Amino acid sequence: MKKRSLNNLVRRYLTLLVGLLIMSFGVAFSIKAGLGTSPVSSVPYVLSLIVPMTVGETTILINCLLVLLQILLLRRQFELVQLIQVPVAIAFGYLTDLAVWVLSPIVPAAYWQQWLFCVLGILLVGIGVSFEVTADVVTMAGEGVALALCKTTKLPFAKAKITVDCSLVVIAVVLSFLFLHTLAGVREGTIAAALFVGMTAKQVNRPMSRIGNLLLA
Repeated sequence: MKKRSLNNLVRRYLTLLVGLLIMSFGVAFSIKAGLGTSPVSSVPYVLSLIVPMTVGETTILINCLLVLLQILLLRRQFELVQLIQVPVAIAFGYLTDLAVWVLSPIVPAAYWQQWLFCVLGILLVGIGVSFEVTADVVTMAGEGVALALCKTTKLPFAKAKITVDCSLVVIAVVLSFLFLHTLAGVREGTIAAALFVGMTAKQVNRPMSRIGNLLLA
């Protein structure tokens, strides 16, 4: 990690926190839409339907397991600074529960309203990811696993990310049928999120990079 002043680090972590808050509302909108969550949220959501835990708590649990997976994959190559992913996961989990609580009175009735919520969720997650990239202090656990796969298997990041996302969706589907005897958390919205979250983040990255150069230099 680059050497940075305390003031610069504070600004960067505040930027990350804003990104986490935006992402958490994106996840909450996806849940309220009922058309399936993003791949990285699919396992936490399904797990929250199986065990007596909130979706925020299961998000923390799954993200901590993903950090452990990074350690197992990288071993001595694992950088201790990446353990910051754990408190970031905790913050994201509780922010997700807050966002779900804020949106709890709102229930989309029609299918087009579900899609409106789904699109809002995708946009917010994409914008939140852009804030995370601009902050440039730590990766989220899901991306961390993809980067670990890149290092250990020499896969390009895009393919490693697809591998991680597909694996999480498969796990969510298996858990759904095993414990709920139906498909939960994985629907057409999951496919839309997989296709468009990254695209949204790339579009937002352009103005965000200029803002980052001004505020975080």
